[in-house]
Amino acid sequence: MRSLLLGAGFALFFTLFITPVFIRLFDRIGWGQFIRDDGPQSHHTKRGTPTMGGIVIIVGAVLGYFFGHIIDHYPPSASALLVMFMMVGMGFVGFIDDFTKTRKQRSLGLGGWAKIAGQAIVASVFAILAINFPDENGITPASLAISAVRDIPWLNFALIGGGVGIALFVLWVNLIVVSTTNGVNVADGLDGLASGSAILALTSYVVIAFWQFNQSCFSAVLDPEVQYKCYEVRDSLDLAAIAAAIAASTIGFLWWNTSPAQIFMGDTGSLGLGGALAALAILTRTELLIVLLGSLFVIVAGSVIIQRVYFKLTKGKRIFLMSPLHHHFELKGWAEITVVVRFWLIAALGVAVGIGIFYLEWVSR
Repeated sequence: MRSLLLGAGFALFFTLFITPVFIRLFDRIGWGQFIRDDGPQSHHTKRGTPTMGGIVIIVGAVLGYFFGHIIDHYPPSASALLVMFMMVGMGFVGFIDDFTKTRKQRSLGLGGWAKIAGQAIVASVFAILAINFPDENGITPASLAISAVRDIPWLNFALIGGGVGIALFVLWVNLIVVSTTNGVNVADGLDGLASGSAILALTSYVVIAFWQFNQSCFSAVLDPEVQYKCYEVRDSLDLAAIAAAIAASTIGFLWWNTSPAQIFMGDTGSLGLGGALAALAILTRTELLIVLLGSLFVIVAGSVIIQRVYFKLTKGKRIFLMSPLHHHFELKGWAEITVVVRFWLIAALGVAVGIGIFYLEWVSR
């Protein structure tokens, strides 16, 4: 528990006080944001704002996690290391995209398929590692079952057996990871929108993982009367610790990212945070619940899909003035900060419903 608090505290102070140093550094080396010509005209004033701030979030979270564990003499767990692997790996894919933009002086970096290929490589390596390295109880960081609030026994790829079951599991992990990372990426269009919404989702995993730790099937102090409600989740306390470190790091960054933003997280940050959320969902066995915990990302990504499908079916007509959805409301005359705060409220509502369902499932057993 001390490692959780120490790690989160260090991560918060790191990004809160070190981000200005990175702002000056990125500005000096020319890592400035490029703005789409077809976007809202008010966004053109943001051109040149330092980007790739996701580097600060990732470094702060990793340093915070290890700081808490070193001070508390608590060894890192396989599950937390896997979350960091996913976050850093996806952040690296995003960094290549961001760097390509700054180098070629354009608002588009990697091609769509190239970005997805990078995400798929990281997700596939994560999936294979996550079903290995069993602990003393024989539990691996992830299971081959699809999960909602916990594993669903009849939706288990292990029932298929052999390499086919593992291959299907890898594809399932890729679906979760690519959907989540791109959802956060699409939401990163207004000052503080993606970072604030990610903080809410990450905090929900702190609550979920800590509850799973208190109700662990391998706890020596769990009340026998509620043993049948326990969770077979590995390293749950450490999952709460890494989630807290990432959330705290993002909170410190949000101080500088809120309107008017002095730095943007870029694809480095949005893909890194999306990867962390996906990894936490998989390792806490709450994969389907991420639809609610990350509801805002589902909504904004869905608005893009709906817009494109409708545009093709009607040969040029649009449902929204512009997608993603937050730009639609900007073009309708809403102030940017108004859109951000109202979308944060939607994200908070989704998190509240998700945590409520998680707890009600435990109560109803």
